[in-house]
Amino acid sequence: MKDLKQNYSTMFTAYKDVVNVNQLAEMLGIGITLAYRLVKQNTIKSIKVGRQYKIPKQNIISYLLNQSVV
Repeated sequence: MKDLKQNYSTMFTAYKDVVNVNQLAEMLGIGITLAYRLVKQNTIKSIKVGRQYKIPKQNIISYLLNQSVV
């Protein structure tokens, strides 16, 4: 599990520690609609600042770790 977390951290080094929904979609290789759904349903924890969602990169990694089938 630790190796998997390290792999995800390495994959996302090009991204800042906090990303927006467009970057989330790009990181996961999904559409913008699904990215918004994941954030709005609180599947991926985020913070809403004004009209924008801010997603800590660590929350995305945690989401991926919980989705992984080992």
